[in-house]
Amino acid sequence: MKKTTLVIMAAGLGSRYGGIKQLEPVGPSGEIIMDYSIYDAIKAGFNKVVFIIRKDLEQDFIEVIGNRISKIIEVEYVFQEMDNLPAGFSKPEDRTKPWGTGQAVLSCKDVVKEPFAVINADDYYGKEAFVKVHDYLANLESNDKNNFCMAGFVLGNTLSENGTVTRGVCKVDENGFLVDIVETREIEQKGDMAVASDGKGGEIEINLNSAVSMNMWGFTTGLFDELETGFITFLKEHGSELKSEYLLPEEVGRLVKEDKAVVHVLSSNDKWFGVTYKEDKQMVVESFRTLINQGVYPEKLF
Repeated sequence: MKKTTLVIMAAGLGSRYGGIKQLEPVGPSGEIIMDYSIYDAIKAGFNKVVFIIRKDLEQDFIEVIGNRISKIIEVEYVFQEMDNLPAGFSKPEDRTKPWGTGQAVLSCKDVVKEPFAVINADDYYGKEAFVKVHDYLANLESNDKNNFCMAGFVLGNTLSENGTVTRGVCKVDENGFLVDIVETREIEQKGDMAVASDGKGGEIEINLNSAVSMNMWGFTTGLFDELETGFITFLKEHGSELKSEYLLPEEVGRLVKEDKAVVHVLSSNDKWFGVTYKEDKQMVVESFRTLINQGVYPEKLF
């Protein structure tokens, strides 16, 4: 079987949630959201997991999830550190915010040597997307350096009842390839439409059936060279700022526009849920209970 890796971005601070939300139990046997993602990934055919975490979370991570998962699949850890910058750059003294998802994935370059998927730690994606992304990666030819894929979710299936969300709203051509992706903030449903902030105090309307990115991607290792180059450009332009972020969706969008990569959008109709706000947790617990009652998952995963 062709080796494929699942990279899980779990270095977020959980600022809106008010704690380390990635380690919150939501399943009946103490499972966290990541357990369900890893379970689905293994069933789909992935055979390695790489956790991107903060160094200060390492011991908690190993105790809460790492020790269990390492018994059933190969596991590695990488650390997203604010001081891990290219030569010639340094972190602003007062910066406390991580550099973003682009730098997070770039931190994997020394341990990921095979086609890989990327997901958020605190999002539930459903089984369909894992199967589609895995099969896409497993069927790539060795010369498909910058042939990527993305799980495209229906916007209306990805909203929270407890606050606004940020989504990468996608433009997809008639052949299913990504044309553009716009990181769109403060999205919420109003009636039969979604609205988002236009950044100027107003709102923009978005169709609820729009394809959006939930940061579930499929990449080859060719991405790392592109991220390294892009991160240097980002630091030259924004490295002195205290809250600027080098975001993975924006970098992928740039590569598409510059014809440096193609991204096949793999449609998924599964309903997303996640713990963005404290109020989301009960809904997530109830959603997993429903899936277990429907036979989608066993009472105890591992």
